Amino acid sequence: MARRRVVITGMGTVNPLSRTVGGFWDSLMACKSGISRIERFDPTPFTSQIGGEVKDWTCVESEIVSHRESKRLDRFAQFAVQASIDAVADSGLNFEDEDPGRSAAIIGSGIGGLQELETQTERMLNGGPKRVSPFTVPKLMANAASGTVSIIWGLQGPNFAVVTACASAANSIGEAFRLVAHGGSDIAITGGAEAALTRVGLASFCSLRGLSTRNDDPERASRPFDTDRDGFLLAEGAGVVVLEELEHAKARGADIYAELVGYASTGDAHHITAPDPAGSGATLAMKRCLADAEVNAEDVDYVNAHGTSTQLGDLAETGAIKNVFGDYATNGLVVSSTKSATGHLLGASGGVEIIAAAMAMKHSIVPPTLNLENPDEGCDLDYCPLTPREMNVDIALSNSFGFGGHNACLLIKKFTD
Repeated sequence: MARRRVVITGMGTVNPLSRTVGGFWDSLMACKSGISRIERFDPTPFTSQIGGEVKDWTCVESEIVSHRESKRLDRFAQFAVQASIDAVADSGLNFEDEDPGRSAAIIGSGIGGLQELETQTERMLNGGPKRVSPFTVPKLMANAASGTVSIIWGLQGPNFAVVTACASAANSIGEAFRLVAHGGSDIAITGGAEAALTRVGLASFCSLRGLSTRNDDPERASRPFDTDRDGFLLAEGAGVVVLEELEHAKARGADIYAELVGYASTGDAHHITAPDPAGSGATLAMKRCLADAEVNAEDVDYVNAHGTSTQLGDLAETGAIKNVFGDYATNGLVVSSTKSATGHLLGASGGVEIIAAAMAMKHSIVPPTLNLENPDEGCDLDYCPLTPREMNVDIALSNSFGFGGHNACLLIKKFTD
């Protein structure tokens, strides 16, 4: 069976910049930052007191999910459900007209329901085992998002969660792509969600010394590839897309954002938290992604980089891009990191960033790398610093790399029939 073509027909996001795709894109174009002092709890005792919060969140806002049902979900799953509802609405799908066995839900999370785990641990320590909620496990499990999405629309196709740290969303989308491309489903709701901006989550990353401590200047704290970068910014949210087999999408007259043409994943086999300094795993993932799409390196217009604003990560990714693209890496290729605006959404980042890449393709504008004022000596690519750039984007690559040595790359192409 020949590989079927797969297209993106719907997108939804909840992130520190906005709760809509349009608002997210407008904020990127306006060079806004979603980083601020943390408000959900007192961050004073922490070395890093800033992050990318979704402000004033209460529950899912949709008639599809009641307030009571929403409250039975951890914050990360609420984000995923809201983004999924918006993505399905954007796609124009009506699942009453679809075969439930041909529709999938694949939504990842790097950590899952950390807030619920914290809450119930406190309840047990303060009041004993009987104080622990019966909803604890259903709320904290990483597959709660995909399971809930499957239940909402009665999707009876494959339903699972990918857990690969900061590559979770990209791996989820990639596996959904393969599923649809090889005939296992016609539709997939896929992406990632995360809500690890909790006291334990923040303390853990502070202890790893991975976070920026630029507490007095939050909007300028995330500065990928800049010589003054001092760590990433913990953020939260979700990014979800609807994938469809092309003929299925055309038959119902769907609008198409982009065609997903390539995916690959690899392992660094190096260290549980640090990237391979030589970028060998990232290099292999990008090369295999291009090969999967049957695309030449010099045909890629834009790379949405993993670009977290860490010393080791930014250097390793820059080196890997050079390994893959050769002279073209410094002579024509445009790269940027939208984490400069959103912070690092961990397991949700790949979902949010494929949306940014698709919007760049749609509007022929590349989002900027904010705060890149003094490029590091080892970071010498064209990172589209400070302001957006108008340019044609026919092919875009999105990189996601995670703790554990996980590397996932997605390649999208401007749709032509």
